[in-house]
Amino acid sequence: MTKKQEKYDRAYLRMAAEWAKLSHCNRKQVGALIVKNKTIISDGYNGTPSGFTNACEDDQGETHWYVLHAEANAILKVAKSTQNAEGATLYITLSPCKGCSKLIIQAGIKRVVYLKQYKDQSGVEFLEKFGIHVNHLEEL
Repeated sequence: MTKKQEKYDRAYLRMAAEWAKLSHCNRKQVGALIVKNKTIISDGYNGTPSGFTNACEDDQGETHWYVLHAEANAILKVAKSTQNAEGATLYITLSPCKGCSKLIIQAGIKRVVYLKQYKDQSGVEFLEKFGIHVNHLEEL
């Protein structure tokens, strides 16, 4: 990775971190950006589907099953637009889970850059197995 690319990667991750602050989730706030041809084509943060209450957790602090992950929200936003994510880079503040890794591959995203590691790294391992370039930047 070139110094220039790393500079852009860090800038996009900072933007994703700001986007994460829009999440109403108490346990984790995660933000994502999809960038293609040096243009942000989508964004997302973890939360409930449109039209639902913004409460992500129940009274016991457990996350509701219907809460969408940040990268899933960003990918679904692209699906509703005239854009596509073929060849794009996903910037995300938390490494993707197994379920979202499938969406990333299916969306045509070719590169993932993340800030913090999720406890289960099998999503990252799955992406790498399928030839997706994954970069972990530990600090901004």
